Amino acid sequence: MCKVYLSGKMREEAMYEISIEQHFDAAHFLRGYHGKCETLHGHRFRVVVKTKSSVVNDIGIAYDFVELKQHLSAILTRYDHTCLNEVSPFGEINPSSENIAATIYNELQPKLTEAPVSLSCVEVWESPHTGVIYTPD
Repeated sequence: MCKVYLSGKMREEAMYEISIEQHFDAAHFLRGYHGKCETLHGHRFRVVVKTKSSVVNDIGIAYDFVELKQHLSAILTRYDHTCLNEVSPFGEINPSSENIAATIYNELQPKLTEAPVSLSCVEVWESPHTGVIYTPD
């Protein structure tokens, strides 16, 4: 349980989780992989970002969805309609869903250092049935 301040009064309540979802379209191939994914192919990558906060502001908002979407959009724009293998850092590391999720997390984290939320995780989904959730230790 967390202490939450609503209208100047402290209450014991659960943590708030703020989530947004966006997507980007890109091609990639996995170096060193033996199978279909070693050849160039594409996905509509679905990206889910989750943050958490134990407090809300005077109007009952933990963090503005619009601001969080803007931060994520600034990152995803670099990847949209590209071959990920040609976009940093994926020239050096494989553009696997695992590495994409960790990279997005690490790029988003500094944008939230002054925000009243902490970044919980980043999910990257290659299809409706296959995805990765990155949560740092």
